[in-house]
Amino acid sequence: MSNTAANSVVLVHGGFVDGSGWEGVYHQLKKDGYDVTIVQNPTTSLADDVAFTKRAIAAAPSNVILVGHSYGGVVVSEAGTDPKVSAVVYIAAFAADAGESVATLIANPPPGAAVPPILPPINGFLMLDKAQFAASFAADVRPSLASFMADSQVPWAVAALEGKVTTPAWRVKPSWYLVATDDHMIPPPAQRQMANRAGATTVEVPGSHAVYVSDPASVAKLIEQAAAGVGKN
Repeated sequence: MSNTAANSVVLVHGGFVDGSGWEGVYHQLKKDGYDVTIVQNPTTSLADDVAFTKRAIAAAPSNVILVGHSYGGVVVSEAGTDPKVSAVVYIAAFAADAGESVATLIANPPPGAAVPPILPPINGFLMLDKAQFAASFAADVRPSLASFMADSQVPWAVAALEGKVTTPAWRVKPSWYLVATDDHMIPPPAQRQMANRAGATTVEVPGSHAVYVSDPASVAKLIEQAAAGVGKN
């Protein structure tokens, strides 16, 4: 690994899942010499998740490449203005602008977009239909693991879904974006639009919404590109 300015990586998961999905990415980054922290966000509110993420940033031994998947993109957009963050990486994620939330970003899906099988909220928390989880979220993940992910879902608070970004990190930090071209949760055209708006260095990879699980090598490669990119500054 080259001597980069940011040798720490902080990985932030999205809704309905926990940090264990980052295992493959974690092992690749560790093998390549990075310090890696996986945030276990409660997904109870954006403010709570940002607080958890900022604690991980503070504990990192060097400057940080901050990575978010899905709803984690909103978390890193809000938390990534932290001075220790050198770059923000979005993995099939919501790169929210000021005043935006997941709720506002999904309010008007493009025509023909797949509709995620989100069940009606119970006591303020959302879940995906377990029977449709694999097809919508993890179509390219091995069936036994996709089934485990469906049955180990983390209830996602409506309050987190509605949490609005104040100052987005991508407006003040360099950003990278991985578009998952077979995503049935966040339509690829929406991913491209957010990446373009953020001015992100963008790559496209064939993969489901769970591309970070199914193709950790491509995800780790983009994170390492981000680290190398800021290391040259």
